[in-house]
Amino acid sequence: MDRIYLSPPHLGRHELNYLHKAVEDNWVAPAGPNITGFEADLCAFTGVGHAVALTSGTAAIHLGLLLLGVGPGDEVLCPSFTFVATANPILYCGATPVFVDSEADTWNMCSERLREAVEDRIRQGKKPKALILVHLYGMPAKLDELLAVAHEFELPVLEDAAEALGSRFRGQPLGSFGQVSVFSFNGNKILTTSGGGALLTPDANLARQARFLATQAKDPAPYYQHSQVGYNYRLSNLLAGIGRGQMELLEDRVKRRREIFTWYHENLFNLPGLAVAPAIELAGSRSNRWLTTVLLGPAPQAPPTDSPTPPPTPEALRQHLETRNIESRPLWKPLHLQPLFAQAPMYGGAVCEDLFARGLCLPSGTAMTDDDLKRVARALREEL
Repeated sequence: MDRIYLSPPHLGRHELNYLHKAVEDNWVAPAGPNITGFEADLCAFTGVGHAVALTSGTAAIHLGLLLLGVGPGDEVLCPSFTFVATANPILYCGATPVFVDSEADTWNMCSERLREAVEDRIRQGKKPKALILVHLYGMPAKLDELLAVAHEFELPVLEDAAEALGSRFRGQPLGSFGQVSVFSFNGNKILTTSGGGALLTPDANLARQARFLATQAKDPAPYYQHSQVGYNYRLSNLLAGIGRGQMELLEDRVKRRREIFTWYHENLFNLPGLAVAPAIELAGSRSNRWLTTVLLGPAPQAPPTDSPTPPPTPEALRQHLETRNIESRPLWKPLHLQPLFAQAPMYGGAVCEDLFARGLCLPSGTAMTDDDLKRVARALREEL
């Protein structure tokens, strides 16, 4: 059987138009009309004034933190339940992440734990320098509550919307709520440029500084002069061409991801001990449903010896799907459990640890057919 992947790239024919034009015009460097056009497309879609196309979402977070003034010795608030790329750039800056637990509805950062973390760090004389918000698996975070805390304590916000292009909060596109916001266009994202990312900001000066830092921080001189550290972070004009073609398909891709989520939800609801989650969207908001995720019911602590076989763990289920040539993945392992961040402060932890222990990501690529979905469901029923 052909392999069903978790979230593979899904290209159309639109991308070739921009790629062919770039090759014909010899624009293959990290500069050119595709980059300018791609940035304009992102601004038009999100309503944000300025976009800077970069080599990755990680690079965008790194530059974003630098633009917000994060440096050695600082602390940055960050959800624990996220991919490591959210927090690695904090270390690049010589700063320390302060991790915050999730809340159970959206799985994103808990505002109560956030307040607890801010107040405790301030009591210790370590007011955080910035706050990173994440929209996990495309689900909008509870921005009303989180941004209220950020405003109260005057915390600049970096919005990590790497997984959330096409999602909306109260009708407003995600990626438009931070002083700095970022997207990822990695191969597994809802829109891909093969590899790439973008930094968005309403502040023209911050956008100008981001472009400066991303192109090796070359001073305005006729020769190569550099007064500060710069980075080679600008996206290639070729890859930006793929992004332009993908942007034309974005709403269709979001529609299909949401259809896949709905199919799973309607066809797996009766499987014992399994729930497609998080199922509820905030009022007036829309998740792009980048990945459909499921939770298994907690296994009994000490089942009686004469009881039926306990339900499988997420890892056992993942391995079973592998025997059917179906890719699945555990939910993100909380960062406070990672050896890399063993010394970082953590506020809470029970919610995200429970999610990690019980969760699995199912194949969600927009090119999946109904037969593919039925094959996944059939494999799940074999084990549940």
